[in-house]
Amino acid sequence: MSEVGPDSEVFEVNRIKSLIKLMRENDLNEIDLKHGERRIRLRKGDLPTQMIVGAPSYAPQHYSPAPAPVATPAATAPAAAPAVDDDANAQFIKSPMVGTFYSKPNPEAKPYVQVGDQVTAETIVCQIEAMKMFSEIPAGVSGTIKAILVKNQEAVDVNKPLFKIV
Repeated sequence: MSEVGPDSEVFEVNRIKSLIKLMRENDLNEIDLKHGERRIRLRKGDLPTQMIVGAPSYAPQHYSPAPAPVATPAATAPAAAPAVDDDANAQFIKSPMVGTFYSKPNPEAKPYVQVGDQVTAETIVCQIEAMKMFSEIPAGVSGTIKAILVKNQEAVDVNKPLFKIV
């Protein structure tokens, strides 16, 4: 059964967009509204943006890195000079929200960034789409793109590493 009347539009996309605009204009970090059994909570800042309408329709995937292989030194191998380890200086750009990762602004465009590109904290590196709303994601750090860790149109979870930066 669907609701009829002015209250039925509380959770429509245009209403959500106007709430986001209200948050930006008034420097709000969170809005939490409840109407009957339906609820929406929007957050920004250090916390990931969440949009909850009723029960979630997805099962979140959690990123679990594979355990590193254990190296056993060979008894007769000569000592090698220590290698420069780029991984020790690596930083990761992580997903700030649950959604779909897009490496380019539209299907015909070139990717925002590629391996080897220099980025600054303000460089837009991708978009993440959640509930038909697209958010451009800035790098947040400066450096060189060493690896792109997800594929275009791949589902991502909060804090999933997207890019490796050195």
